[in-house]
Amino acid sequence: MAVETPICDFGWKAPNFTLPGVDGKTYSLADLRGERGTLIMFICNHCPYVKAVIDRIVRDANELKPLGIESVAICANDWRAYPDDSFENMKTFAAHHGFTFPYLHDETQSVARTYDAVCTPDFFGFDADLGLQYRGRLDASRKETGPADLRRDLFLAMKQVAETGQGPREQIPSAGCSIKWRES
Repeated sequence: MAVETPICDFGWKAPNFTLPGVDGKTYSLADLRGERGTLIMFICNHCPYVKAVIDRIVRDANELKPLGIESVAICANDWRAYPDDSFENMKTFAAHHGFTFPYLHDETQSVARTYDAVCTPDFFGFDADLGLQYRGRLDASRKETGPADLRRDLFLAMKQVAETGQGPREQIPSAGCSIKWRES
């Protein structure tokens, strides 16, 4: 079932976290913070919405880095119910797609809950002071990759954040598979 993200809560401060990465390191928000902004992406390995755009996500993260925007991806899905999203499979997924940014495992799902993440992919674009400036989509792709000439909503928004500290006032929600919450 497709789920859409809520409207951007401009200025909402990014909560700190510490999570293990597929590279064997442990990262906190302070370790990941970019000079001009930080992009936190909730993704997973099995979601068709993520699979349709993962190469574009990697491209955009690579192109945002020289602008002072650091990127990080977090998988919070219940891997017991969705084995494709296990930590071992996250390592394979990151290597296969050439991730140049940390891919972190939120096994307890506490970070996803704190951020109020709702779907994969779910993008949180923060300014240099970790105030939220973007909570929109990557582009108009859905379960299938859209045409190559689609407007790059996420990239353009984060470029604007890097240049002005402000995100666009008009944002189109991201849509994807719901986060797979573990049953209590």
